[in-house]
Amino acid sequence: QVQLVESGGGLVQPGGSLRLSCTASGSFSSIDAMAWYRQAPGKQRELVATVTSGGGTDYADPVKGRFTISRDNGKNTVYLQMNSLKPEDTAVYYCHVAIIRRSPRVYEYWGQGTPVTVSS
Repeated sequence: QVQLVESGGGLVQPGGSLRLSCTASGSFSSIDAMAWYRQAPGKQRELVATVTSGGGTDYADPVKGRFTISRDNGKNTVYLQMNSLKPEDTAVYYCHVAIIRRSPRVYEYWGQGTPVTVSS
């Protein structure tokens, strides 16, 4: 089994910053891709940012220029640095991990989510 533990969520004012972290533990040799999703009240879960095993990144348009995703392979950890936060960033943020076993089989794992509230 693979377990994902998230931390760093909380309440911040508009324009503030927050850093989320997610650490994976369990039985695996490597993680192929890591990502952050979010789900706002009354809305579908949406992809925020992804990072590949080689360090390549991709971002959703609403967060480009404000959020940065990174990973530490030695610690099996992915981070999401969130700057210039806006009220519309308010959501529960979920860590997502993809691991390839017996290629091309892909196994996916989700964290429990950490809430982020941006409000005055």
